[in-house]
Amino acid sequence: MSVQTWTFIIVGITFAIYISIAIWARAGSTKEFYVAGSSVSPLANGMATAADWMSAASYLSMAGLISFMGYSGSQYLMGWTGGYVLLALLLAPYLRKFGKFTVPDFIGERYYSKQARLVALICAIFVSFTYVVGQMKGVGVAFARFLEVPYTTGIFIGIAIVFFYAVLGGMKGITYTQVAQYCVLIFAFTVPAVFISLQMVNNPIPQLGMGGTVSDGTYLLDKLNMLSTDLGFDEYTSMGMDDRINVFFITAALMFGTAGLPHVIVRFFTVPRVRDARKSAGYALLFIAILYTTAPAVAVFARTNLLQTVSNQPYVEMPTWFNKWEESKLITFEDKNKDGLIQYVADKTQNELVIDRDIMVLANPEIANLPSWVIALVVAGGLAAALSTAAGLLLVIATSISHDLLKKYLRPNISDKGELLAARISIAAAVILAGLAGLNPPGFVAQVVALAFGLAASSFFPAIILGIFDKRMNKEGAVAGMIIGILFTTAYIWYFKPQLGGPGTPDGYWFGIKPEGIGTLGMFINMIIALVVSRMTPAPPQEVQDLVEDIRIPRGASEVKSVH
Repeated sequence: MSVQTWTFIIVGITFAIYISIAIWARAGSTKEFYVAGSSVSPLANGMATAADWMSAASYLSMAGLISFMGYSGSQYLMGWTGGYVLLALLLAPYLRKFGKFTVPDFIGERYYSKQARLVALICAIFVSFTYVVGQMKGVGVAFARFLEVPYTTGIFIGIAIVFFYAVLGGMKGITYTQVAQYCVLIFAFTVPAVFISLQMVNNPIPQLGMGGTVSDGTYLLDKLNMLSTDLGFDEYTSMGMDDRINVFFITAALMFGTAGLPHVIVRFFTVPRVRDARKSAGYALLFIAILYTTAPAVAVFARTNLLQTVSNQPYVEMPTWFNKWEESKLITFEDKNKDGLIQYVADKTQNELVIDRDIMVLANPEIANLPSWVIALVVAGGLAAALSTAAGLLLVIATSISHDLLKKYLRPNISDKGELLAARISIAAAVILAGLAGLNPPGFVAQVVALAFGLAASSFFPAIILGIFDKRMNKEGAVAGMIIGILFTTAYIWYFKPQLGGPGTPDGYWFGIKPEGIGTLGMFINMIIALVVSRMTPAPPQEVQDLVEDIRIPRGASEVKSVH
């Protein structure tokens, strides 16, 4: 059977599973809609958290970026894995103990202020929306190639699928759907890697195969370095000084942004007890590590095969996969010297080939000439990764609007049924707007997601970490820090991102920091302002200070009563 036929079969089966689960686990109350009734087992929650965490950026784009950036691409690996450890060990248990299942709810209660809650609400919607736009791009890329439809049509198909199971099931439906999506995405990511590792270095373990030797006895990484330098690119395993600066800032932005991501934090409220939150964090870290340790190997395999397949080869002899990606406009070839050969070189004036980095994971099994069912499986995994995270983010947006805005501000007396309806309407509106924004995203999937992490780092992280560990932090400091931090980061991103209409160029970067890493500086600015302002204004009420101390004292599964 053809790749397209296999794609229809495998993607169709997985979508049928997701929709069936959503119908089976549909939410009947606001607690089920927001936190799945706090009844999910640690193992299931660990899988769901991993699926929520490993978005299209992790599955589709991270290995693609590493394949082009080489060693410098490790910033995405280190930032996202380190950030999850920071969140799981330093923040999640305390937030779970506090008993609030949204970040705006925590900030509103901890800082005893409706203004603080409103600022956090705006930041949550802004961060989540930016993040979900990246997921929609991943959905569009996968559908565009393998269902052979236009990119825009792929986006609209993704909107329809997410719309159905997110609106119907809420967190309960999303959680159990994400368990299935994790199984799909991890199987789909590792199976081709095993195939290609055996094919290239005769080792079934990709993590070891990356350091293995090819048939002529040359180490695979040495061969890739040679192929890269022959074409004018930097050595794959090298890193320049400018890259070092951005590796630090982007890694830190991803790490601290992780700790402030609302859609991951809320996952720790879906289990019955604090102890279960810790267990599910450990399971999730194990499940995440399977993909994250495989991604560098996938990047090396993909880059090596790509360079050997296209460099200085006759265009008319390119395999079918190349022409199919051309049709989707995600590969473009311009024969500048009219010799019929593909000149894929570092010199932009001579280079004739442009490749969207987000296609590398999807194209990798095609380049390696793997069986059609393996190629289709990769597509299903990419869609599972994008849709699982999109659903979690959309739920955060809906929760922020229905619970934090409507319930806490506009209509305090709204019924449980009315709040549930408002949440579903909010998700419906958010998924449509995110899909439309995904038609023209400001970068590759991982870059768009990195921007969202930077926004989270510069807004939420200082307010959360200081709210837990600094009794003296008050509402004035937290609000001032969040506002200035996110405004600074947003302004920098807009100014230096031409896709957003900004007038800046890379020549004007502050200290050479790319927009994807500016969230780190925004976070430091936020924290400094918050600390200074809090020391110049009245201390929090004594009961709030006592509550902060109480949160940090482990008391098993007991809950801390909220301060109103």
